[in-house]
Amino acid sequence: MDIIEYENKLINERVYEKKLSNGLKIFYMPKQGYTKQYAMFATNYGSNDLKFKSNSSNTMYNTPKGAAHFLEHKMFEEPEGNSFDRFANRGANVNAYTNFNTTAYYFTSTDSFYENLTDLINFVQSPYFTEENVEKEKGIIAQEIKMYDDNPDWKVYFNLLKAMYNDHTVKNEIAGTVESINKITKDDLYNCYNTFYNPSNMAVFIVGNLDKDKIFKTIEDAFKSISKNQDSIIIEKYYPDESESINKNIIEESMSVSSPLFYVGYKDTDLKLTGNKLLGKEIELRLLLDILFGKSSELFEILYNKGLVDDSFGGEYSGGINYGHCIIGGKSKEPKTVLNIINDYIDRKLETGLMKENFERIQKKQIGQCLNQLDSIEFVGSSFISYLFKDINFLEYIDVLNNITFEKVEKRFKNSFKGEKQVLSIIK
Repeated sequence: MDIIEYENKLINERVYEKKLSNGLKIFYMPKQGYTKQYAMFATNYGSNDLKFKSNSSNTMYNTPKGAAHFLEHKMFEEPEGNSFDRFANRGANVNAYTNFNTTAYYFTSTDSFYENLTDLINFVQSPYFTEENVEKEKGIIAQEIKMYDDNPDWKVYFNLLKAMYNDHTVKNEIAGTVESINKITKDDLYNCYNTFYNPSNMAVFIVGNLDKDKIFKTIEDAFKSISKNQDSIIIEKYYPDESESINKNIIEESMSVSSPLFYVGYKDTDLKLTGNKLLGKEIELRLLLDILFGKSSELFEILYNKGLVDDSFGGEYSGGINYGHCIIGGKSKEPKTVLNIINDYIDRKLETGLMKENFERIQKKQIGQCLNQLDSIEFVGSSFISYLFKDINFLEYIDVLNNITFEKVEKRFKNSFKGEKQVLSIIK
């Protein structure tokens, strides 16, 4: 298939795309003068995706919580050891992560890039699961789950999601529970693998000062040597019906912390958007949260001067196609007092309106931040893949940000901070 070129002259960046006959999409972003190289091989599959079927088997699967993360752990294992050693021997760092929507395998290197790239494709396309190694992994992941259970920052976040969502799988912890992972079998892992690790559900993203044609040929050759069915498949994912209402207003838990942690969350109900409509919403909310709750905001100054918050205070938006939430929080000895001040502040701002000069200042600030982040090949790689699976071209991010208007942010403000969509999570 022909190579497609995307260019953004504003940021002087370009990306080349080639789609293989098996459906895999490969993207390469050249970075002249960089000695560091980066490659990511990712699948459009995360912890949210528990119930699914594909046209290759037409069987409905309903897997235990934590299956995607469990599968990520097992992909590094091979009959003769694990994949880490080969990368380390070439001076490369290889790793992986699972989040709500994506599982990604990646490496950074300064040498032997094409050998590392071949290895990345080969080990991610060569599962090795046995009854014995699956059982052994359960103990390792159980320890990881217990470690997260002892992490106050992790608990305050997932408690917030449990308070916010009634049924959506985003409320589940990514690694699952000790109980749920003990239900996972070798067959579960192969069912998940054969569905979601099909090349047509995956993408490769590469950044560095490299040879474009050699990249595409290396990946094509790697797939030619893999003796398994690589026909494209169609996957259907099923999620529980989630009502617009929240689950509970407040959730509190006691842990060993020097100062209480808190998150105030607002459930997003403007959903089912994809492409640049989804990107526009995300950017509008990020601008809005920075205007209202950022370090330069009136509210931060009030709370900081009262000694109610420190520099950990701030706001962020997180979401996908069928879920989303605004989160404001940090550390405070009096979280409920902070919540009352936040509510009064939002009510007052809804009456008086936002100031256009604040919007313009924050928009310029975020454009500057975006330009700085483009120097990080790891940030670019993970962002590109994350947005790709939402049908968004990351190269267009700065253009969409640049074209957001004050009126759009004002309109978003009037619909995003409603009391009936608000939850509070506290770790005391």
